[in-house]
This record gives sequence, structure tokens and C-alpha cells, in this order.
Amino acid sequence: MFDTLKRDIDAVMARDPAAHSRAEVFFCYPGFIAVRRHRRAHRAYLKGHFLLARWINFRTYQKTGIDIHPGATLGEGVFIDHGTGVVIGETAVVGDYCTIYQGATLGGTGKDTGKRHPTLGRGVTVGAGSKVLGPINIGDHVKIGAGAIVLKDVPDLCTVVGNPGRIVRGPAVRPDIDLDHGDLPDPMLEKVEAIEGKLEQLEQFEQQEMEAAPHNCAACPVEDCPRRTEPETQKEEK
Repeated sequence: MFDTLKRDIDAVMARDPAAHSRAEVFFCYPGFIAVRRHRRAHRAYLKGHFLLARWINFRTYQKTGIDIHPGATLGEGVFIDHGTGVVIGETAVVGDYCTIYQGATLGGTGKDTGKRHPTLGRGVTVGAGSKVLGPINIGDHVKIGAGAIVLKDVPDLCTVVGNPGRIVRGPAVRPDIDLDHGDLPDPMLEKVEAIEGKLEQLEQFEQQEMEAAPHNCAACPVEDCPRRTEPETQKEEK
């Protein structure tokens, strides 16, 4: 129990440069307080004391703005940064040393029974405002960009962005602590830039055709070219 407490505090100290002391984390960090209170609620839930577990959960939500169902399973060193608006469903599993930012949701997609919430591997970063929905598996050290909506399994060491979530970076070596969930690739912007590049090429080709038209108008495909001249044979027939 005390080892888990120490690891939870160490996780905050390692990932939040604003934390000045362990006492500050213990007494003043809503994410840390929510995780610690959830561990008590989860123990009560496993023993069948569902009302007590939900009461602890409700009081925690009132104090911190973080809603973690007592049935959810959290690993060691889980860090919820700021935390307001974070929702973690009943059958969700959060691996060791995951980082979850404000407004994130680990939720379900309907009224199915049984396993209906996601499972996060070790060291996953869930960006602010992102939604991970359904009984899906998120691999170890996955990075989920801010605002992403993830509906499918994600392999280890990948980066996911967008709505719906798309893998924009494949497996890659990551540092033990990777909190950058904002500076991510924008696949839509990359596609738009590629289209713009092709349009510029077409415009250049069209300009070249326009300039060449007076010299070889019969073969020029631009029929309405203002520089177009009739071939000599057509002029003689007229």
C-alpha cells in the first residue's frame, strides 16, 4: 500500500515540472487525490460494498471534477494532470505509468454488458479532450493526440490523431516519459498540401501549353486559347 502511494507521488513529481514538493502533490493535486480515493473505492467495490464504493466515487467527483467508476482498474503510477472532466468507465483498465490529461474519456459505446470500456497498456499518454471508446486495446507507450476519438485497437508504440482516430506514426522508440500530446502530425494538412502541389504542377503545365500554342496550334489541346491561330491549310480552304 505504501509502496503504491510512493510510486503514485513519484509519478507526479517526474512528469509535472510545476510540482515543488511531495507534500504539495499529496494535499493539493486533484489528479493524485482522485487516484488515491479511487483505490479505496475499488477495494470496497471488489468486496461487494457497492454503495460505499459509489459514495466515495461521488464525493471524489464533487471534490476534483474527476469521475472514475469504482470498478475501473488503475495500475501504479497513473498520473491524471489537472483532471477536470476526466471520465473512466467501470470496466476500463489503465496500465502502469499512464498519463491522462483533462477532459479525456475512457468510455463505452452503448448499453452492452461485460467488458465495454478500453484497456490501456503501460505508459500510454491520453491527450486533453480525447475519447477512447469501446472494449478496445491500446498498446504500450501509445500516444493519443489531444481531441482524438479512438474506436479501434492501436498497436504498441504508435501515435493516433484525428476523428476518427488514425495511426499517423508507426512503432517507434519512445522515452520513458513522453508528455508531448500537442505537437503531432496533421494528416489532413499533409493531404491538402499534396493536392496544392499537384494543382501548381497542372497550372505550370497549362501555362507551358498556352505559351507553345502559337507555334503548334494544330496539336495544342487548349481549344479556347486566346493565342490560337488557324493552320495554314484551313486558311487556304476558306
